[in-house]
Amino acid sequence: MKVAVIGAGIIGITTAYELAMDGHEVTVFERRSAAAEETSFANAGIVAPGYVTPWAAPGMPGKVLSDLFSRHAPVRLSLPLTGQELAWMWKWMRACKLETYLANRARLQRLAFYSRHRLHLLSARHELDYERSQGYLVLLRSEKDSLLVQPGLQVLRDAGVAFRQIDADEVRQVEPALNRDTGLLGAVHLPDDEVANCRQFALLLKDEARRLGVDFQFNTAIAQLNRAHPATLFIAGDQLPRRFEQVVMCAGLACAELVKPLGLKIPLAAVYGYSISAPIRESLNAPISALMDERYKVAISRLGNRVRVAGSAEIGGSQAHKREASIKTLYKVLQDWFPGAAQIRDSHGCVQVWKGARAMLPDGPPLVGNSGLPGLWFNLGHGSSGWALSCGSARALADLMIGRPAEIDMEGFDLSRLG
Repeated sequence: MKVAVIGAGIIGITTAYELAMDGHEVTVFERRSAAAEETSFANAGIVAPGYVTPWAAPGMPGKVLSDLFSRHAPVRLSLPLTGQELAWMWKWMRACKLETYLANRARLQRLAFYSRHRLHLLSARHELDYERSQGYLVLLRSEKDSLLVQPGLQVLRDAGVAFRQIDADEVRQVEPALNRDTGLLGAVHLPDDEVANCRQFALLLKDEARRLGVDFQFNTAIAQLNRAHPATLFIAGDQLPRRFEQVVMCAGLACAELVKPLGLKIPLAAVYGYSISAPIRESLNAPISALMDERYKVAISRLGNRVRVAGSAEIGGSQAHKREASIKTLYKVLQDWFPGAAQIRDSHGCVQVWKGARAMLPDGPPLVGNSGLPGLWFNLGHGSSGWALSCGSARALADLMIGRPAEIDMEGFDLSRLG
């Protein structure tokens, strides 16, 4: 088949690769000048399938409201909110029911574990090196943190995830550079989870896709889809349309706008995340792998010769405006646990500050499957879990497109879930 993929982030690249592996003629359209320039650019990089759960969970609305005025709140609202964002929040609150949460959690974890399997398979097949390291720690500062994490540990048990609760001394055996002046009760240690550079993997897999014949067209924006034949694309600046047999939408918010004229309303919202990345000053003072500060919901990752600190979920506002309080929280958590590990106080501009829009559906799981219109497919809405879900959702979509059952149950990943 002649297939167009819209978007060259981690979702678009994995999708193009899997389709090319199946023998399809694939063209990828990307409005940016390079691959993985947006949401995939500087995320935390953590692959922890047991922790891939819906943001829409029982008790979350109350927790968000209680944290609104906290100095280091993990979730923030930027006013004024648009009508679309308010509608999204209403749908999100309705999805926080226990029954809905349990169903969506099962869907997400099924896909996340399959995706990790596919990630390892592709990495081994092509001998890809993308700053990967093994192990993940969830740091618990106090007894209160330990109590709050217990429901999550039951989720891990139910999913069969290997983990141990360890005390502060054991934590420092795993991560010797942890600051001893910061109070630490213990941690949850997940030895099978990992951290890796999402963008680097995307660029390496893009090269493999090109070897399979995939045509990447950068600086190319899609103006609109043909209403009668959605697989016909109108490219901005071109006079003649481009015709394909199938089109896969992988560009999140941009794709939601493109399908509106076709009568498809996808309730996506941008939930912004932040990160800072800096060169390591002294390797012995830096983390070995990845950690999550449970209290502040901030991750610290070792990516080769750099440290990356990522966190915050911000609804409203714009990608251009970086909230200073959110960035200060990242610096605070880094200073708490690894003071002096990174070069953050020089005048050479070596700290990379990033804010990215993560296209999220109100109830959690992405859309992976047929749109209901001829020739139009979705692989979008992965939210903050795009890296953890990318390889699995791409393979599953490629199977569905040729009428072959996916290797996992894909119930609940199509538009029917959203009514």
